[in-house]
Amino acid sequence: MTSIPRIPRSDAGSPVGKADLRKQLLAERRAIDGATRAAWDRAIGDQVVAWWQAAQPAALGVYWPLRDEPDLHAAYAELARLGARLLLPVVVRKDAALEFAEWSIGEEMVKDKMGVAVPAALRLQAAYPPALLVPCLGFNPQGYRLGYGGGFYDRTLARHAPRPRTLGIAYQCLQVPFDSDGHDVALDRIITEA
Repeated sequence: MTSIPRIPRSDAGSPVGKADLRKQLLAERRAIDGATRAAWDRAIGDQVVAWWQAAQPAALGVYWPLRDEPDLHAAYAELARLGARLLLPVVVRKDAALEFAEWSIGEEMVKDKMGVAVPAALRLQAAYPPALLVPCLGFNPQGYRLGYGGGFYDRTLARHAPRPRTLGIAYQCLQVPFDSDGHDVALDRIITEA
């Protein structure tokens, strides 16, 4: 199921800013019913597993879903069964790039200062994963993502050379036109349920 990208407009008819766009997209994502969301999550997860089987990166940075993001835990379990080495992002400072910690399915998790689940036995890695799943609140046809505005993934991608391969994860209905800012980094690919 796909939707035609729309141009977000304010009540006055002018294009909305990114803060208002974030609110609209959060509301739209929150409104997706549970059965639809579960089916879309399976479809996205199947594509992620197929991509990993073809690419075989040495490690894959994944994410713990927040605020109604696609939940790929079933895909993570399948990836682990297939031998994938999974890493979760860790916020070490509010103005810094993300770090990544080794993660095993089923291990004890705790919430960090930002409210994000991280492994209780935090094992930060010196090397960045060569591939990342990047959750998107929204995305545009040029492959730029709209996140929550903290800049963590942009700082992470700008910091490392060679840059990790990036797979944006989003629902197709959240594709919208918006202009990228100078610090934004386009993703290599966007995976949706479509």
